[in-house]
Amino acid sequence: MVRRFLMLVAALAALGGCSSMKPEDFANAEPKLILEEYFQGKSRAYGFVENFSGKVIRQFVVDIEGRWDGKTLTLIEDFVWNDGEIEQRIWELTKVDEHTWEGRTAEAIGVATGKLYGNAFNLRYDFNLKTGNGRTKVSFDDWMFLQPDGVLLNRAQIKKFGITVAEVTISFKREMEAVGQVGEVRKAAE
Repeated sequence: MVRRFLMLVAALAALGGCSSMKPEDFANAEPKLILEEYFQGKSRAYGFVENFSGKVIRQFVVDIEGRWDGKTLTLIEDFVWNDGEIEQRIWELTKVDEHTWEGRTAEAIGVATGKLYGNAFNLRYDFNLKTGNGRTKVSFDDWMFLQPDGVLLNRAQIKKFGITVAEVTISFKREMEAVGQVGEVRKAAE
């Protein structure tokens, strides 16, 4: 019985690691996403986290300030969660070549690897995810797709042992009206 269970877990992990979608599939998709231009300055994102059964377990708003120095895009992300938690994450995304990026943040384990083609950006990385009073190692498979009117949609799978345990959905806005409200959500949560 235990052997069958372990074989099932191994099979699910192998299937979970196989993705037929790759960034190159979107090479001709429009509008073209230029990461360093999209995130230069201020933007705001709205998102939620679903557990493995599809139940929304957390929601958040994140204000982002992006700085591009010609090689590295620094993203300062200020999260306000619907349970009142406030969190800051700082990403440094380095452009290696036309299609390749590398990312670093304090909670990431090692270097995140990113590929950018057409309107799609895929970033994969291991992460020390905060859970209760501790942290657990998970893997992120993070996809962004630029839509008309400057809307950027983001869908990320969070995996543990190759099995999806949660998914995150995010929508980014660059509208000045949203950016002007930067502190309001934070103040409301305090």
